[in-house]
Amino acid sequence: MSGLDKMKARILEEAQNTAREIIDKAKTDADTAVQAARESAEAEAVKILERARRDAADYGMRVDSSMDMQRKQAVLAAKQEVIGGVLEAAYDAVMNLDDAKYFEMLEKLLEKHALPEAGVICFSAKDLGRMPAGFPDKIKNIAASKGGSLTVSEKPEKMDGGFLLVYGGIEENCTISAVFASKREELSDKVNRMLFG
Repeated sequence: MSGLDKMKARILEEAQNTAREIIDKAKTDADTAVQAARESAEAEAVKILERARRDAADYGMRVDSSMDMQRKQAVLAAKQEVIGGVLEAAYDAVMNLDDAKYFEMLEKLLEKHALPEAGVICFSAKDLGRMPAGFPDKIKNIAASKGGSLTVSEKPEKMDGGFLLVYGGIEENCTISAVFASKREELSDKVNRMLFG
């Protein structure tokens, strides 16, 4: 089991334990309240006993409703925490890909975003330093296949990874963080379905 799997399992277990504790406490509180109402009602007249039973039933429904709401909130919070952790781990995994796989991914990203215009492609200092020798030619070929051209900027940009495309003063942000941010909801939904059905 990987560290990520262990982390996810631990978070889920903690969430389930928290939900169980909330439910147990609410049940104990409800049982205590019902018992107190029953003892008081036995000392009173039949009319008061009937009213106490109605009050206890109403209280029980409210406690059940409250317990259910607290359980749902605890489960939702745990799911969101797990999903956030998975997305962070995925981001870290992308940022730590070996150079060949990383630049292969950037190639695919460029194929999606290159425009049929002349432009400049900008990278971080880290990516400029580790760029494979033939990668600038691949950039030129991809741009040409789209009917445009791209020049690699030698000036590094402050970014996490990925690239910026600049066409006539208009930037298209294709950084890894921007891609993750733009797909966060979609990725969250996919992770949710994969982990929680």
